[in-house]
Amino acid sequence: MTHDATHHDAPHDGTRHDGAQGAVRSSASRQVRVAWGLLSAFLLIWVVFEAVKYGGWAIVAAIAGVIAPDLSFFAGGKGPHQHGQLPRRAVPFYNLLHRISVALAVMLTCLIPGASAASVPLFTFGLAWTQHITSDRALGFGLRTPDGWQR
Repeated sequence: MTHDATHHDAPHDGTRHDGAQGAVRSSASRQVRVAWGLLSAFLLIWVVFEAVKYGGWAIVAAIAGVIAPDLSFFAGGKGPHQHGQLPRRAVPFYNLLHRISVALAVMLTCLIPGASAASVPLFTFGLAWTQHITSDRALGFGLRTPDGWQR
């Protein structure tokens, strides 16, 4: 029997370390991650559909929605941290931008009366943002602990 660092060296907080890269992944089951992956694929198709259907600002919003949540990595600056850990100052911003409820709230702004010009790009932005979050969950990346590690 060989030594498997991903199972034997796991910390006691429910996460596991990927011994090859030092990254920390969530402890979500394979079935849960597959479900997140299927939802992510569906949302990706929907985002592309919306961007192609409406063009213009919807395309810009789709690209921005996919990228925006990871801009939180820059929020903490170069504070002290280890590989796979976010600086403590970036954690609240990262966790806020990686909550589906926040992305869905942006999507719901399209229902505000009188906001018709911005409703399609905002909806597309929120949809792409949600797709980003579901992709992260499918890949095993979740919210961070106050110390900056994956939960």
